[in-house]
Amino acid sequence: MALDGCGLVCKFFLVLFNVIFALVGLAFLSLGLWLRFSENTRPIFNIEELNSSTFVIAVTVLIVLGTIMLIVVTFGDYGACSEKRGALQVFSCLVALLAGAEICVGVLAYSYREEVGVRLGELYTNIYTIYAATGDAALAVTLLFIHNWLHCCGVTGIKLIETVKDTCPSPQGFLEHIAMPSCPVTIMGIFKSKAFVMLCIFIGTGALLLVALICSVVLGCQLRQSTSSPQYIVLTQSTPAMVTPEPNPQIISSSLHDQDPVVITPLSVVTIPVPQA
Repeated sequence: MALDGCGLVCKFFLVLFNVIFALVGLAFLSLGLWLRFSENTRPIFNIEELNSSTFVIAVTVLIVLGTIMLIVVTFGDYGACSEKRGALQVFSCLVALLAGAEICVGVLAYSYREEVGVRLGELYTNIYTIYAATGDAALAVTLLFIHNWLHCCGVTGIKLIETVKDTCPSPQGFLEHIAMPSCPVTIMGIFKSKAFVMLCIFIGTGALLLVALICSVVLGCQLRQSTSSPQYIVLTQSTPAMVTPEPNPQIISSSLHDQDPVVITPLSVVTIPVPQA
């Protein structure tokens, strides 16, 4: 259907947004499923005492969040590319719920920043302990990402005694060859000192979801207008019809004065086909 400039921009933004959203959701779901069903970490979920641990909760959140994101992307891409109003309406509802949840989680995390920092430190300790015992590849990638992002190394920070020193970042300075910041302490300190930055990240992500929601609503409105408009052209001026001139009767005067004049109407010309020899 024909869309104006605003509709095309909204459609392009929705497609780009859904592609990025799909990659992030696929990464969350893949990491969560790997940690859940890997041979090294699967026994953790079979122990009832560990079902409420931070590691199990984090893996469950990854799987659920990744699944929800992929469902949202499916409706968003189908609605934007195929220009289906029904799919866009479902996408708008899901994005609105995600945006509200994102902002609420950010506010709660900021309000309970000390407890959240402790929980995140416990999560790192659980990942560290499981990796040290099993050497799981998914946990190695996770630790490598955390270490390079926060520039820390293990639980103690001393590379000579750390069992995960192969995932630690390159030292910056002479002293860091001996000891680097401890990751649990760094995580708790960053979340306490930069809780406002974390809140801004959550709110910014929610605002991005709201922009996607607005684009979806605008695109849906334009599709509704184009659907309700007539698909034919209405003529505003009547076309003049071809009027066949009526033959003028010819009056022939009679030479006799006692008789009335005879009116002869000319016959219409009829084309008679002539047979060819």
